[in-house]
Amino acid sequence: MDIFSVFLVILFITALVDLIVGVSNDAVNFLNSAIGSRVASVRVILTVASVGILLGSVFSNGMMEVARNGLFNPEYFTFREVMYIFLAVMITDIILLDIYNNLGLPTSTTVSLVFELLGAAFIVGILTSLDKGIHWFEIPFHNILNFSSAITIVSGIFLSIFLAFIVGSAVQYLSRLVFTFSLNHSLKKYGAVFSGLAITTIFYFLLIKGAKGSAFVSDTQAEWVMNNSWAINIVAFLFWSIAIQLLLWFTTVNPLRIVVLLGTFALAMAFASNDLVNFIGVAIGGLVSFQSWQQSGISADVFNMGVLNQELQTPAWILLVAGVVMVLTLWFSAKSRKVTETEVSLGRQDDGDERFK
Repeated sequence: MDIFSVFLVILFITALVDLIVGVSNDAVNFLNSAIGSRVASVRVILTVASVGILLGSVFSNGMMEVARNGLFNPEYFTFREVMYIFLAVMITDIILLDIYNNLGLPTSTTVSLVFELLGAAFIVGILTSLDKGIHWFEIPFHNILNFSSAITIVSGIFLSIFLAFIVGSAVQYLSRLVFTFSLNHSLKKYGAVFSGLAITTIFYFLLIKGAKGSAFVSDTQAEWVMNNSWAINIVAFLFWSIAIQLLLWFTTVNPLRIVVLLGTFALAMAFASNDLVNFIGVAIGGLVSFQSWQQSGISADVFNMGVLNQELQTPAWILLVAGVVMVLTLWFSAKSRKVTETEVSLGRQDDGDERFK
């Protein structure tokens, strides 16, 4: 077994560990609302989230290219150099996330991956340039890093924080304005429309956004969904509004509980779809690199990694296995519960013991 086969095995072992560590950290993002509001038992909430994770994992293929070419230009590097970059990223990610988990602190796995890739590619690119005899002030940084894509991704991260604050505040204000006073009366009067709109919004992001890049949805099917999005949304809004109104008339079910559970499902699915690349994207990039290098018959110090710029489909079985690992971690990780308890406790209104003072 050559050294690069060992590197590949290490990449997938670290990817498995990263999945466990990453889910332990990120579970709080889609569990805190449901657990904090106690809309159902923890077992029910975890079951709903588990289904969302499994479905989201098979829709995550379109995000995998971020780890391969979204932040650095692979054509500037040889196979050996790319494997060094990928190994550095995975080892750093595990150490960083595990430290945060042990402290009970949530952190962003996306931010971690982005800056780990940028940092590793930057350093390896500098060392490569110096080895080629290029003067420090003449190093082509624009050839090493994919600045346009990196700026877009980093800007999107910070913009999402701002938008989440604004939109979250607006929705919170409106929902409390409608339902805080005379809840039973307001729920009967506005509950169906409010819940129908909320569920339709969730449904839109699950179907419309989830169809892009899925390994199980053809381009023709995805295009049909996109072209008929308005019709789908109108039908969904009418259907859910009528269904919720019937529930209000003939049962004692609180529709807001349904909205929160569906929101938990959607968040779990979005987490798996978007964030799975943070855990296995680098390992898959290493696998693609290794397979391309083996087929080429060229030396690892010479083989150019421009192949990573090609659009590639991640095997569905890898995505499903990753989804199963994430679900098992969600159910059995003590660190996941610790991080969730930390964030939920921040929203309590009563006195209690503070973890951080």
